[in-house]
Amino acid sequence: MIKTMTRNLHRGYTYTALAYFGITSLWVIFLQQRGLSLVQIGLCESIFHLTSFLSEVPSGVLADRFSYRTMLISGRVAAVLHAIIMLTAHSFWWFALGFVLQAWAYNLQSGTLEALLYESLVDGQQTERYPQVTSHMNMIMEGANALGVLVAGWLIHGYLAATYWSYLIIALVAMLVVYGLHEPKEHLKSAQQLTIWQLLKTAATWLRCQPRLAMLMSFHALFSAVGTTYYFYFQAVMTAHGFHGTLISGILIAVAVLNIIGIQLTPRLQSRWSTRALLGGLMGLLIGVLLLTGFGQIVMLVIDYLLVNLLMAVIEPLMSTYYNELIPSAQRATLLSISSMCFSIVMIIMFPLIGGVIERLGFAATFSWLGLTLLLIGGSGMLLNRYKK
Repeated sequence: MIKTMTRNLHRGYTYTALAYFGITSLWVIFLQQRGLSLVQIGLCESIFHLTSFLSEVPSGVLADRFSYRTMLISGRVAAVLHAIIMLTAHSFWWFALGFVLQAWAYNLQSGTLEALLYESLVDGQQTERYPQVTSHMNMIMEGANALGVLVAGWLIHGYLAATYWSYLIIALVAMLVVYGLHEPKEHLKSAQQLTIWQLLKTAATWLRCQPRLAMLMSFHALFSAVGTTYYFYFQAVMTAHGFHGTLISGILIAVAVLNIIGIQLTPRLQSRWSTRALLGGLMGLLIGVLLLTGFGQIVMLVIDYLLVNLLMAVIEPLMSTYYNELIPSAQRATLLSISSMCFSIVMIIMFPLIGGVIERLGFAATFSWLGLTLLLIGGSGMLLNRYKK
């Protein structure tokens, strides 16, 4: 049992490195080079999140009902098809279809890999190791994503198509890695006992009985949507200011180093601070960074970009640990998928809206106003809580 658990962890880490190799992370620049406007790019991202919203829970239910491995392999098939369309498309609607497939690639692995590794620890009776496991996973994600973006930065001037060829080949290799994974015994037992309807009904009941879990999902969705929007639209800032490949690579190396430091610090932060204090502090820091963006100086914008990425790196392993401590084994992939669905709902609205505002007000003004809005909402919430007391 321990041997199988260890093998699953190692293969899971390998799959993580392959699936999150961020060689296509400069897709905003790629689509700009293909002639799409920021509004059209924002719509592509909204289509991605709308598809994810509609598919997230079904994919999680299927993972809980059937096989984690099947879902992961299906996700890589969708990734291959996405790469083919991105390489051959010349119109907005074809690119939109490509983002539908990318959403399915994301959905079919979202929550599924985490659930598989956590259930592997359940089989080995070592669930106390999960904070370290999720930290390792997130460090691998950050390192793989940074390395991929670094390579993409070298290809930014006329060779970005090569990034999608690489993405296609990596997806095929990831399928072979998944094939060697073993389904956790506890998951196989629960999957055979519950129907799809029972899984959905039980997950809904669990959310009603766990308001803390629902609140964590809402917070995570808003925080991640703000950070993700900042991350992707900053690519347009780099393009507008004529950043060359070497400068982009240097920024991305700094991002990777800071993110790995942040992930390493997460278990220590979690042990020293309560959930409420830690999440409140992280949101306060995010709002502060957004407000500083309003100065509009390029050096300050780069610093803010580094800080936003650092905060995003800290929040992911933190939330993963909180979720898995609250979620039962039989509904693990389903409830983790609901969390991702909440993120998609916020992104469907926010991403094109922010893109349109950026085209009118500029990047700095848009995100400083967003920070002020969040500050006012947070202040109003604190006053309301005091009034209720």
